[in-house]
Amino acid sequence: MATTISGDVPNPDPNPEVIRRLLNTPATWAVVGLSSNATRTAYGVARWMHDALGHRIIPVHSRAEEVWGEPGYSDLTQIPDGTVVAVVDCFVNSLRVGVVVDEAIANKERLGIEAVWLQLGVIDQNAAQRALDAGLDVVMDTCPMIEYPKLR
Repeated sequence: MATTISGDVPNPDPNPEVIRRLLNTPATWAVVGLSSNATRTAYGVARWMHDALGHRIIPVHSRAEEVWGEPGYSDLTQIPDGTVVAVVDCFVNSLRVGVVVDEAIANKERLGIEAVWLQLGVIDQNAAQRALDAGLDVVMDTCPMIEYPKLR
């Protein structure tokens, strides 16, 4: 069930305008958890966002692997200055996502981060609220491949 945050109460219907803007505006997405392993969900979803939606994808993974010719980075702090990252897409365990969200908040101005997207099954209400408080849009517990067809 997709969730955006409204106070302390999860909303099962995410803000369609936020999702529409994030998915339909070609931009750079940092995909945390993306490696060169083609069997992983992050790989397939990121490939679809690149091919179908025209997004530039920056892989962020502890192994910092190159994916589709894009250099990988071990975390958001390693992405070079001058790189504009509109969305931080989180394919990490719910127990780890708070650290990623905090990195996104800390690098918001430097990288131009506008939103964090917590993938299907990734839920952390406190981290989502911190992101909202920092002025970021938040989409939680859903996948772009699920939400995109709903925009039609």
